[in-house]
Amino acid sequence: MPMAADEIAGLIKAGIPDAEVEITDLAGDGDHYAAKVVSESFRGVPRVRQHQKVYEALGGRMGGVLHALQLTTAAP
Repeated sequence: MPMAADEIAGLIKAGIPDAEVEITDLAGDGDHYAAKVVSESFRGVPRVRQHQKVYEALGGRMGGVLHALQLTTAAP
């Protein structure tokens, strides 16, 4: 069953409390999303580690319940 955009945003915000999260459904199917995540905790952190933090916040749902997530991360 596909995930809702607000569920994805909620999981990310729960794992990265100061995050500003913007979710876009790319295909309208609830399976392919883009996420823009901005967090002070990303400052000075390599991009790969920023993405890993987001995936950790999603609790193993990537590749299972959540099929595809185009991810953009940044510090404010």
